[in-house]
Amino acid sequence: MNIEQIINQINNSMDALDLVTARRYIEENIEVLGSKRALLNRNARELMNVLSELHNSNYKPITRQEMTIMNAINTYATKFDLRGLKLIVKDNSKLLLREDIIPYLNKDAKVVLQSMGVISK
Repeated sequence: MNIEQIINQINNSMDALDLVTARRYIEENIEVLGSKRALLNRNARELMNVLSELHNSNYKPITRQEMTIMNAINTYATKFDLRGLKLIVKDNSKLLLREDIIPYLNKDAKVVLQSMGVISK
């Protein structure tokens, strides 16, 4: 697939609000699209700016498994199940050390984990 076809696919995906497909095309061809940025429509350029910033900052996206763990922590905290919460925190302590994980916690989880000393205020 040549660059014009890729740009057309990205623009069509953005017009159809198919952000997943557009993101995949941009991430796979981010180096090539840097010089052809002007051919992208406005929304696609904005998405490319965001993705290039993430790419340059070595951002590690959250995986499906990590998201499942975060949902379990939120559920245990909402139910105030400290036994389950302690077990999941013990098994996944490295995950909670990451700064980008905190926004995925609900208010109950933040309060309980702060009181347990797992996350900082």
